[in-house]
Amino acid sequence: MGETLESAGIRHRVVVTGGASGIGLATAKRFLDDGARVVAIDIDSEALERARDDLPGLDGVPADVSDAAQVEAAFAEVDRLMGGVDVLVANAGISVRRRFLDIEPAQWARVIGVNLTGAFLCAQAAIRRMAAQGSGVVLFTSSTNGLDGHPLYADYNASKAGINLLMKTIALEHAPWLRSNAVCPGYVLTPMQQSEYTPEMLEAVNRQIPMGRHARPDEIAALFAFLASDEAAYITGQCISIDGGETA
Repeated sequence: MGETLESAGIRHRVVVTGGASGIGLATAKRFLDDGARVVAIDIDSEALERARDDLPGLDGVPADVSDAAQVEAAFAEVDRLMGGVDVLVANAGISVRRRFLDIEPAQWARVIGVNLTGAFLCAQAAIRRMAAQGSGVVLFTSSTNGLDGHPLYADYNASKAGINLLMKTIALEHAPWLRSNAVCPGYVLTPMQQSEYTPEMLEAVNRQIPMGRHARPDEIAALFAFLASDEAAYITGQCISIDGGETA
């Protein structure tokens, strides 16, 4: 990578939720490449095993982030594996493409549970540990869907808007010893995106993006790595869009 972990100012114990695929997997890889110790938390134990096979040095803990007891157990395992946490990337998320009037209460509860409650539970668990050492960085995967309205994703939009204000509150309550920011990707070519969109739909989206394409997961991971580093020491409480110019 051209520089050491220490010279880049990147903290060395990183937890990534939803770390077995998509943006989470790319983020875990980026931090590992930069010399960090990384624990991926994911509900999909088989995907975690594949991720560990693909990324030597990655530790994986299966857990449903919407379940408080499972989150507490997962962070107890993080303590065992790494002795604490310096950076949390609260990335776990799900979405279902459906019109507002067709969203059933169970779907609403699940999307909000994973995306927003999961972020809340993991942030609490991480910050309690960071407080003991007097330093830490908490980062969230939000979305441009949390900044503007988008049809067919009412529950997802609401969860991401909630993350943005959760992040700002955390940043205000815990400054100056802790920084918190939200990364707001636009369209990213992840397995989740490819499962919801046909190739024709993906191409139609590309025509609407000034950069002419979806983001790659590693491009989102690079922003997380920067925000976790000391080079971003004066950035906190911010929703940072990375969308190829879409919201411009």
